[in-house]
Amino acid sequence: MSLTPLTDQPCPEGSLAIQTLAMPAHTNPYGDIFAGWVVSQMDLAASIAATGVAKGRVATVAINNMLFLTPVHIGAIVSCYTQVTRIGCSSVSITVQVWINQKQNFEPVKVTEGQFVFVAIDDNGRTRPIEK
Repeated sequence: MSLTPLTDQPCPEGSLAIQTLAMPAHTNPYGDIFAGWVVSQMDLAASIAATGVAKGRVATVAINNMLFLTPVHIGAIVSCYTQVTRIGCSSVSITVQVWINQKQNFEPVKVTEGQFVFVAIDDNGRTRPIEK
């Protein structure tokens, strides 16, 4: 997490990949957004970044280091930021941060972060090299 020079407030790292609205259909019985829905948004964001690096089709092979810091409320604007952290021969690792606006004051707050690993695949579903 980085700090902005003027306010010392935490801010997202990486590029905004997707932004969506947390809706009532995505909630658990307690009114919080399902963690699985958040992870699916992260996977979509990471796949956008990985597809750009691989210049083609990719598949998720691993999700690492997930920790949820705060629940997501209905109506939150969910923003997924991505950073490419490693490019291998046929794989790419993407760090995804998820941020929302706080319900009370609309200040940004970090929800979670995770490392997504993708492998480049060809039209037959077989691993292929990533052109560098």
